[in-house]
Amino acid sequence: MQIGEAARGSGLEPSAIRFYESIGVLPEPRRTPSGYRDYGPLDVEALRFVRRLRALELPLDDIRGIVDLSVSGEAPCRPVREAIDREAAAIDARIGDLVRLRDELTRLQGAAADLVDEWPTSCVCHVLEPALSARG
Repeated sequence: MQIGEAARGSGLEPSAIRFYESIGVLPEPRRTPSGYRDYGPLDVEALRFVRRLRALELPLDDIRGIVDLSVSGEAPCRPVREAIDREAAAIDARIGDLVRLRDELTRLQGAAADLVDEWPTSCVCHVLEPALSARG
C-alpha cells in the first residue's frame, strides 16, 4: 500500500510518516519500481505503535530506540516502561510547578483586588512590583 493508505490505517498523517522516516524514528520503507513507498500490514502496525508512543508524549529519541529494538526482533517492553516512568516523574514535577504557580497567581489576585489601577510611583505595575522585588 502507498503512504496515504498506510496513513489512514495508522491514524498518522502522511507528513508525520515522512518526518518519522526522515529522522530515523521509522526505517525507510520498501519502494516500488517507480519509487513510491510500499507499506505492508507490519509497517502499519509499527506506525500505530509510534502514534501511541507519541500520544503518550514520549521523546522521539526514546521512540527511536524502542522502534529499533522492535525492528531488530527484541522486546521493547523494558525501555517502554522506563520511558513511561521518566515521563510520569517529569509530569509530577511539572504538576508541582503548576500548583506553585497557581498559588502565586491566586495570592496576586487577592493582593490586587483592593488596589487601584492608577499608581503615582515610577513602577511599571504595582500589582506585580512587590512580587518581582521579593524574588529579587
